[in-house]
Amino acid sequence: MSTNLAKQKREDLNEKLNELKLFVEENSHDESMRKFLSYISEIENDLNGKKYGLVFEEHKEGIDEKLETHIPVLKEEQELFIDNGGDMNFLIEGDNLAALELLQKTHKEAIDVIYIDPPYNTLKEGFTYSDKKVDGKDTFRHSKWLSFMEKRLSLAKYLLSKKGVIFISIDENEFAQLKMLCDQIFGEQNFIECLIWNKRVPKNDKGIGSIHEYILLYAKHSGFKYKFKMRKDGLEEIDILVEDCKKKELSIKETEIKLKQLFNKNKWDRGITLYNALNEDYEVWGKINLSWPNGNTYGPRYEVLHPVTKKPVKIPDRGWRWSETTFKSKVDYENIIERHDGSYMCGEIWFSKDENMQPSAIKMLKDVDRMLLRSIISTKSDGSMELEKFFNKKGVFAYPKSNSLMKELIDSITYENQDCTILDFFAGSGTTGQAVIELNAEDSGNRKFILVTDNENNICKEVTYERIKRVIESDTTYQTSLKYFKVDFVETENKVYYEYADELLQSVRELVELEHFINFTDNTKIAIILTDTELEEFINNIANNQECKVIYVGHDVLPSSEHEAHFRKFNMKVNVIPDYYYKESRG
Repeated sequence: MSTNLAKQKREDLNEKLNELKLFVEENSHDESMRKFLSYISEIENDLNGKKYGLVFEEHKEGIDEKLETHIPVLKEEQELFIDNGGDMNFLIEGDNLAALELLQKTHKEAIDVIYIDPPYNTLKEGFTYSDKKVDGKDTFRHSKWLSFMEKRLSLAKYLLSKKGVIFISIDENEFAQLKMLCDQIFGEQNFIECLIWNKRVPKNDKGIGSIHEYILLYAKHSGFKYKFKMRKDGLEEIDILVEDCKKKELSIKETEIKLKQLFNKNKWDRGITLYNALNEDYEVWGKINLSWPNGNTYGPRYEVLHPVTKKPVKIPDRGWRWSETTFKSKVDYENIIERHDGSYMCGEIWFSKDENMQPSAIKMLKDVDRMLLRSIISTKSDGSMELEKFFNKKGVFAYPKSNSLMKELIDSITYENQDCTILDFFAGSGTTGQAVIELNAEDSGNRKFILVTDNENNICKEVTYERIKRVIESDTTYQTSLKYFKVDFVETENKVYYEYADELLQSVRELVELEHFINFTDNTKIAIILTDTELEEFINNIANNQECKVIYVGHDVLPSSEHEAHFRKFNMKVNVIPDYYYKESRG
């Protein structure tokens, strides 16, 4: 049995400290000795503090000092509103620590996916901390970076929904430290994987062609069984081929010939054919052998009739893969579709032209087009090219993240739950927003995004916002709207609540919009009432507001029974704005 020497030493020191305390308490009662006792207690606390994990010097940022005397609020830049139908999305300009504290009010346990690409803290470039550049010359650069990240990740944890996940991109400069920090914040048991992004473009800094970065992946709770799925390779080629055949109005037989040629060229699985579905659309499908798969045992044996000859088909030597009950639930003899080659489709079962060949199960490609997300992801480093496409110039933003990568990551966890919210609080050039817009267009999803970035060098307005705007305008199928909010502050130092309450009230509207992904501007279907005066005005004009069906009422606005009767008469749903919207975010 091993001996924990460090623990044994601590116990010995604690015992000596207790003896010292006892001696002082029994032999002296003056003020100086009481101070001495407090010093011993502080030493005890340090001695018995954390003994394993990440240790770093905590640093205070300028934004921390600001938040001690101010409450963050949101102000809309109304001239930047993009009203393009579809879901409402949000871009927030400002320090992300302040924005994360605001999101505690509107989205606590409500974010499904967080992706962040924080500063990598390289020796050469460092990162901006409290408006100052931290680089390799700063002896506390690691501690400052960890202090910077710890505050933000701790807040991010509380935003994740019960099944939420977070992806964090990083390189070798802070990878080891970030992994330990995330284990500490999210829990080591909630670590899912360290993904490797193969960028395919080598960087030669140290005599090695480095082509990868890391993506740490954590879950909010490890109790859920997560399945991250990616589309199989080659499906885009199949989609393009089938779409081309449809446009040329080729027959099913002609299309199958081209499809088989594509499969042979790429050495994909054989046995994939094509048929004309009842909705007159081409769908790719394949056959699955119905023979018993295990060579050491035998499957059930029962009679299966051919749908046309009505004669029993050949039973596999080792029996059927399925039970008779399962087979009967899959076959549909009432709806027989004859194919161009003389074979038949009956529900989910394929039959040859006669009973001399055993049938096969039908598997639609759309039902088996995904596989587990691989821990090594190889995608194009297309971040710069994407920006060049929308801005028609180079050098718009340094090191933009790959749009292909972003779509791969977000799609891997949202392909089934497309009604979800994605947050990126290091939004940079806005790649996450573009990825969400394109994914929604591809699969008719309604994912919503919240992007947060500072406005250093006017990046938020000139790059992030402008990129999202140009993406939306680039395709008429992109049904996406965007609101632009800016973090502002209400001073509270040396003031009591009623002295700044009115200022907070003026920003409640934006919080309600953010939480519910709605827009009050020129919207006759919803309304917001924040004061008793506004309530009376609304009631006086209620007959003219019959299109309004949802009302958001301030916490301290108290409708009378007469008011409530009016709401019921016109079938208006009333939502009470929670009181924490009006209060400080810290504490």
